[in-house]
Amino acid sequence: MKLFSKEQIYEGDRITEERQNISSSDLMERAGTQIFNWMHMRMQGAQVPIHVFCGIGNNGGDGLVLARHLITHGYSVVTYIVNYSDTRSKDFLVNYDRIKTVTKDWPKVLSSGRDYSEIVIEEKDIIVDGVFGIGLNRPPADWVKELFMLWRASKAFTLSVDVPSGLYTDRAVDDEDAVVYAGYTLSFQSPKLVFFLPETAKYTVQWEALDIGIDRAYLFETETEAELISKHEVLPIYKPRDKFSHKGHFGHVMILGGSYGKIGAVNLACRGAFAAGTGLVTAYTPECGYHSLQALLPEAMVITDSEERHIESINFDIEPSVIGVGVGMGTNDETLNAFEEFLKSNKVPLVIDADGINLLAKKKALLKLLPEFTVLTPHPKELERLIGSWSDDFDKLNKTKAFSKKYKVIVLVKGANSITVFGDKLYINTTGNPGMATASSGDVLTGIISGLIAQGYEPLAATIFGVYLHGRSADISLEDYGYQSLMASHIIETIGEAYIDLFKQPEQPEQTEEEQ
Repeated sequence: MKLFSKEQIYEGDRITEERQNISSSDLMERAGTQIFNWMHMRMQGAQVPIHVFCGIGNNGGDGLVLARHLITHGYSVVTYIVNYSDTRSKDFLVNYDRIKTVTKDWPKVLSSGRDYSEIVIEEKDIIVDGVFGIGLNRPPADWVKELFMLWRASKAFTLSVDVPSGLYTDRAVDDEDAVVYAGYTLSFQSPKLVFFLPETAKYTVQWEALDIGIDRAYLFETETEAELISKHEVLPIYKPRDKFSHKGHFGHVMILGGSYGKIGAVNLACRGAFAAGTGLVTAYTPECGYHSLQALLPEAMVITDSEERHIESINFDIEPSVIGVGVGMGTNDETLNAFEEFLKSNKVPLVIDADGINLLAKKKALLKLLPEFTVLTPHPKELERLIGSWSDDFDKLNKTKAFSKKYKVIVLVKGANSITVFGDKLYINTTGNPGMATASSGDVLTGIISGLIAQGYEPLAATIFGVYLHGRSADISLEDYGYQSLMASHIIETIGEAYIDLFKQPEQPEQTEEEQ
């Protein structure tokens, strides 16, 4: 799913009005009606007090359309105008006049804290937030901020229109108390990037995109900076297997890493590669890894360094399809020197994680030796060692994009919604859960991505698909283990189910006897 920027949304509105020969007020009517339909389907006329707060721009106009439909369908509604400026949008004024035709109780105008001091909102009520939309470009006035804090204190369910008020779509929040904390956000046509970033995702617990009929050709043809990755997006990436294929068709992964006490990381990465579908896996480790890998993972081949406890030199005479580097490898000087010599002669695609990234950060001149389309999978601290510190999530993404373009590499920014960055593009993953915050989860991911590249997936596609499979597998395992008990090895065990899940059809509701 494409995530459209603020400017692209405005352009989509304009083109829709032009091509469909409708007015901006007509489009607003569509938007407000869609919100009403969403609420009406769930409430079915229930007489729960609904407080609709409308700003004086187009977001407020959407709120007024909603309030009008709620009133005409018999709901218990109080409408408020949050009068934060002297400037009102044309379409707001149109709908302000329309709502007066369906009720004797005109909207209550709020211009200061005194105006809402006697408003009573109880926990069982519903608040609809239609104050600010995507066009907000400055912090709200103090009295509006206090209104938002009043909503939060009430603990009433808060439904935001398009975006929680006070939340910018293209920059960080200045004051957390000046943003609405929404239980649910109904976002027009597509969700917003800020719903998926660590610092701003908390402002809406859940979200849903409402189709308001924006011109289909515009939606299809417009390239966006960010895309949301779900089953629908990864299915076209999947490569089916030919009946007469053999293990040689599915590539050869080498997992290069390990050190004394950290051979388990290599084991898990190798198992991840196998579970992702690669044909052959070889582990390259210090000598201390030989016996445990041969005993615990008989499917893998093992090559060892002459050094017992850490990697001191990297020499092999096989031709792997891809090399996953860094899991459990350590960062001592001998390993750094071996890594540098390896990079100088290597021509094989690389997936670099953990200490491989730490070695690059330790000697950044090595970044110039990376093959194009190398995949880097840092956790937040490792990313900081690569690109430097950042002031907020937008700064982090901008610095990561600049790093990706400079070295022509793919960078996976790990998190609750892991983001694959390549050049100026962002691919935001939708699978996974907090149970994945456990040791070696990243080692498994290194193996999965390496295994996909070995099978012929392009590195970018392999990263996007691998992150999806990794998270989906964890979601499946969660059903048996819960957040606290989920382990990295459990993720490996359900990768097969994650593949099968790609082709499962949604369950259909059972038919009643009358329907049959």
